[in-house]
Amino acid sequence: MSQDIYFEITGQDGPKLFWGHGWGQNLQAFKPLAESLKGSGQHWLVDFPGFGQSPVPEEAWGTEDYADALAETIKSQTDEKILWVGHSFGCRVGLQLAARHPDLIAGLCLIAGAGLPRKRPLWHKVYYGLRVEIFKLLKKMIPFGVSEDWLMKKFGSADYKNAGPLRQILVNVVNEDLTRIAETISCPTLLIYGEKDTETPPDIGHRLKKLIPNADLVVMEGHDHYSILTTAHHQVVRRIHNFMKETMEKP
Repeated sequence: MSQDIYFEITGQDGPKLFWGHGWGQNLQAFKPLAESLKGSGQHWLVDFPGFGQSPVPEEAWGTEDYADALAETIKSQTDEKILWVGHSFGCRVGLQLAARHPDLIAGLCLIAGAGLPRKRPLWHKVYYGLRVEIFKLLKKMIPFGVSEDWLMKKFGSADYKNAGPLRQILVNVVNEDLTRIAETISCPTLLIYGEKDTETPPDIGHRLKKLIPNADLVVMEGHDHYSILTTAHHQVVRRIHNFMKETMEKP
C-alpha cells in the first residue's frame, strides 16, 4: 500500500517513538508532548492520511489500512522497533499496528484509547437505534426532495458533519470492534485515561487491560478526553518517559 504520509521529526538518537493523533486533529496535537521528551529519544509526529498535510486516501479505509500505511512509513525510517503513542483514533491505529505488524512495535502507549464498543444503557441503545433507522429511511427519500444537508444537520454527529471526504472512513472506523485485535497483542502496553472522559471513558481502558495480557492502566483524576493532552501534560510526559525506559532501554 503506497500512501503519502507527512511527518515531522524531532529529538535525538535513542528510542524511536511515533505519535498518532486523534480524529479531526493533526500532528500539532502531540507536538508539545513530543517536544518535552525530545531529549530522551527520536520522535516522528505523523499526520494521518486525510488530516493535516497528508492527502486523503483514494478509498474508504478502515484502521487496518491506516496501520498498514504507517507500517510502510515506519520501515522506511528505522530498522529498530518503535514505541507507538496514540490518542483516541490514533489508538485504534496503534492496536492494529501491534496486531498486524508485531515485528515493528516494542510497546504501545494509548491515551484515551478508542476501539471497543461503548457500554450504554438500554434506553440509549433503543433511542439511537431508532434514530439510525429513521435516518436510513429519510436518506432513501433524497431523490424525492429530502435535503441531504438537512439530514446531516439533523442526524449527524459533529465529527460526521465535519468529515467531508472522510465521511465514509469515519463510518467504517466508528463501527469497528477491535476486541479480537486487542486479544492478539503481546507487547507491553500503557493505557492512560481521563477520569472525566465521556468520549472514551475509563471503562474502555479497564476492558482493554483485561484483553491485552501485558497492559497497565492509569486513570488520571479530573481530566477529560482533551485536557489529558494539555493540563495533564507533565503527568503524561512522566508516564510515557518511564514506560519508554522500561520498555525500550532494557539491557
